[in-house]
Amino acid sequence: MGRPGLNRRQFLAGAGGLTVAGSFGFAALGTGADALASGADTRVRYWNLFSGGDGYNMIAMLDSFRAAHPGIDVKDSTLQWGSPFYTKLAMAAAGNRAPDLGVMHLGRVTGFSPGRLLDPWDVGLLAEYGVKESDFNPELWRRAVVDGRLYALPLDIHVQLCFYRKDVLKKAGLLGADGRMTPVTSVDEWFDVLKEARKATAKGLQTIGLWHNDQNFQWWFFVAFYTQLGGTWFDEANTEVTFDTDKATQVLEFLRRHVGDGYANPNFGGGAGAEQFVNGAPFAWEGNWSVPVFDAAKVEYGATPLPPVFGERATHAESHAFVLPHQSGRGGATNEAAHQLAAYIVQHAQQWAAGGHIPAHTPTLTTDAYQKLQPQSEYVSAMDHQATEPKVWFAGSTGILAQRVGPVVVSSTTGSAKPEAVARRMKNELTALLASKNPMDGHTAAQGGAVA
Repeated sequence: MGRPGLNRRQFLAGAGGLTVAGSFGFAALGTGADALASGADTRVRYWNLFSGGDGYNMIAMLDSFRAAHPGIDVKDSTLQWGSPFYTKLAMAAAGNRAPDLGVMHLGRVTGFSPGRLLDPWDVGLLAEYGVKESDFNPELWRRAVVDGRLYALPLDIHVQLCFYRKDVLKKAGLLGADGRMTPVTSVDEWFDVLKEARKATAKGLQTIGLWHNDQNFQWWFFVAFYTQLGGTWFDEANTEVTFDTDKATQVLEFLRRHVGDGYANPNFGGGAGAEQFVNGAPFAWEGNWSVPVFDAAKVEYGATPLPPVFGERATHAESHAFVLPHQSGRGGATNEAAHQLAAYIVQHAQQWAAGGHIPAHTPTLTTDAYQKLQPQSEYVSAMDHQATEPKVWFAGSTGILAQRVGPVVVSSTTGSAKPEAVARRMKNELTALLASKNPMDGHTAAQGGAVA
């Protein structure tokens, strides 16, 4: 995600400093990145987008695989997170220069032209290596299936969380006997909690940081609360827009109230929310990748899925997943080794959980080692309450949908536009996107620059 001690956003600010090598501009990491390992019979070329703490955790898992499988050399390369990664991966697959194994956000798979830019997984071969459908949350597995074939093997889910300072909440009388935040089940209860927490907050600190001026976070929060209301996006065939502007307005008004009532300070946007949290602010809504950041700061804190203020539990979730970038000659020992590597990492994701992610392999979640992790074991229930973007080509992390509607949500949260008007504009954007053509379905993977 970023350098140790930095959260994802701080890393992105300095992402331009990555070392560039070769025509695809990647920085190679890991012990197997140069020559074929001595004694290895097969090489697997593996591209990922993991930097910082996630990068170190992935390398540790790769090194464990290498030690257990000396006959397979893994050449791992880390590319720049976000749009550059997807552009390079699409170009490589379209030009028959694709790696043997890659990583994608699960929400991007539908738009990545499965069958043309991605090859399907051999589920029988995965089963031989110990990975089967019953080991995954059913909804997570369904998201990985396109036209009846598995095109992604989920590694994790990463979720938006409500981080809370235990010391401040205890002072405010908001901490239960179990040492966890008092449960919240309605909008009124949530703002009552904020009101009491503010009384116990040191002067100069805001009550909650919620990235009010960031298009990605505001979109993720919107998705969570709109899902809590039972809101839908499109019909089953993805031919009609079913977006409910009344429900959307409720969510937008809820997000806006945090700023309007003074709980989120307009002067503390972006990463300042996490900094304020470390300094004593009672709440921060952040991605689970902030767990290592707050651990390093030695903060007494907990983390729970976003509060179910509209009744139903749902918190925004995305997933990292392994994919097989298209190769015209895919098969043989290298393809089998790619399946074996992905299956191994999915089954040995305890190390991955240290970065805050929830392993997708459900047997991992029942182990004593995972259940002892704090606060990971506190928010593991998010696996069963995932609020995800619609399964359409323009959705997914850093996708076109977030780029188009995220800034519109920000305009409502920060007070520059009225929620009702923003809800209507969001529906218009969804209508326009649904009527547009996926450029990845054409013959040139990166035409129009729409692979962002």
